[in-house]
Amino acid sequence: MCGITGFFDLKKTSSKEILDAMTDSLIHRGPDGRGVKLVNSENAQIGLGHRRLSIIDLTDFGKQPMKFNEYWICFNGEVYNYLEIKKELIDLNHSFIGNSDTEVILHAFVEWGEDCLNRFIGMFAFVIYNEINQDVFIARDRAGVKPLFYYFDDNLFLFSSELKAFHKHPGFKKVLNKSAVSAFMQYGNVPTPHTIFENSWKLKPGHFLNFNLTSNFSNEIYPKNQVKYWSVYDSYNQPKLDISFEVAKSKTEELLSSACNYRMVADVPVGVFLSGGYDSSSVAALLQKDRTEKLRTFTIAVPDIGLNEAPYAKDISNHLGTDHTEISCSQKEALELIQDLPFYYDEPFADSSAIPTTLVSKAARKHVTVALSADAGDEVFAGYNRYDYLLRYGAKINKIPPFARKMLAATMESIPSNYIPILKNKYNFHNRYEKLKGILRNPSEESIMLSLSQQFTDNQMKQLMKEVPSVFQTAYNTNALNNEFFSPLSYMMAIDYETYLVDDILQKVDRATMTASLEGREPYLDHRVIEWAAQLPDEFKYHNGTKKFILKEIVHQYIPKDLLDRPKMGFAIPIAEWLLKDLRDLVEAFINEKTILSQGLFNWKEVNALKQAFYNGKKEYDMKIWYLLMFQMWYDRWMK
Repeated sequence: MCGITGFFDLKKTSSKEILDAMTDSLIHRGPDGRGVKLVNSENAQIGLGHRRLSIIDLTDFGKQPMKFNEYWICFNGEVYNYLEIKKELIDLNHSFIGNSDTEVILHAFVEWGEDCLNRFIGMFAFVIYNEINQDVFIARDRAGVKPLFYYFDDNLFLFSSELKAFHKHPGFKKVLNKSAVSAFMQYGNVPTPHTIFENSWKLKPGHFLNFNLTSNFSNEIYPKNQVKYWSVYDSYNQPKLDISFEVAKSKTEELLSSACNYRMVADVPVGVFLSGGYDSSSVAALLQKDRTEKLRTFTIAVPDIGLNEAPYAKDISNHLGTDHTEISCSQKEALELIQDLPFYYDEPFADSSAIPTTLVSKAARKHVTVALSADAGDEVFAGYNRYDYLLRYGAKINKIPPFARKMLAATMESIPSNYIPILKNKYNFHNRYEKLKGILRNPSEESIMLSLSQQFTDNQMKQLMKEVPSVFQTAYNTNALNNEFFSPLSYMMAIDYETYLVDDILQKVDRATMTASLEGREPYLDHRVIEWAAQLPDEFKYHNGTKKFILKEIVHQYIPKDLLDRPKMGFAIPIAEWLLKDLRDLVEAFINEKTILSQGLFNWKEVNALKQAFYNGKKEYDMKIWYLLMFQMWYDRWMK
């Protein structure tokens, strides 16, 4: 795991000092070393920068930027099956000077070109430059575990693992993309391939970008030129497998075990995040079952905000026999971290679980350099409550006459969620109450997906923004799932894999772990797992109201059911309580008339009405206020 950055400058206005500054802005991603290479070709300046977190081949043979023949590479991530690929390349007369996966990637590209991507099992974002023919090749892994941003304007191309490096180049024009601001307010992130800035994009997962510095450079680097080499829909658009449940369970366990064991390969200490839920417990169980040495596991607890999974995780650890560490943090530590979020999440980001994820990463880093987590278990095996809601209640809601549904939504609009007895104390009730209004107004699959994914509707954004921005086309609007293979569950899961997973979960984990210079690895994001799971019959994943059915049946072979069956907690943060009490001064400091008017982005009358309604009891507006606060804090850090 590392940080990469650099430029291709046809105007030759760059310098080594600029490259140094861009590279060192990513020091948290790679504190173990740095490397820069400035190449002056006939028609361009090429800058390649790398910050190293040493994981595999800790010697200087693993340093980057790395060269082989006329090829240079900057690489962030891990290719777990590099030893098998290396053996194949040696049989093809390649020779190696070190033992890193970086060197294997470079040789694989020289041997097979873009087809090398289909051989890699892992997470990666890399840039390869051919100094003879001036070709540039940039690729991102299938699921999008590793980020890759790029910027192009006025014959200057910048790339980086994080946007903050762009600010170090004087040629970067940080012009706010108002459509991206609107999209952030809806989703809590800026959907791929867009970014918060004009002329700046994210490379989409499962895509590559190639161009030549001497021909049609300016026409080849926009999002429409990104080339797809893999998509989750390739698997969802296949007939469901006609196999028995027992055969499916055995094959699923085999794949998961392979994915987990691959991610234990490292020349540094490795641990596992253990929450006590099914996903993380499955990773720990599958790894510990064939090991004599104790697996190192870590759990975080913030008891004074009600976030305490430590007792459950301890029970799982005791049963499996892992070497377990409980990490206890205070509410004060969690609150203090909020001030740092805009630096590390250098694009507006509103998932509050970034706070506990960062806390556990910082604590785990004191013991290990690599940590496995169980992200994507919900997207792969149907674990989210929204899947349950759709399958349980979607058809029933559709049977309610439209006038009755709209009347019920209007009634809910007049009754604050905090006035609902008993339910008001349930986990995430206020947010769910707000989303239910949108579902009642339009219970189609597409509308339900958007209602559950958005905090503000398109119409609400028209009221909130001073200028009505154009609405982004995103993966939420896809029709990539063929009608022949359509089911409500497949529809929602495939969209989640390409949207919420990429732009929320993976961005959160990448920044949180990199804040602590910790490498995060996710076995459930092994492409072989989703390619298999997508073709399993829906009832193997969601069975008679049981979510993640096949995964639970696997885990029950190693952990008693009574240790695992409990309500899903997640990294729940009491946002409403914080905004009304501990963070109220922060809300007033950033969400006030003077600040809002000076930006010229939002309609102050609407913002103030929202804030006052929240203060006066509409707790279901907590996430809307949180999104506003996160944007305002980001704006203060990066736009002033």
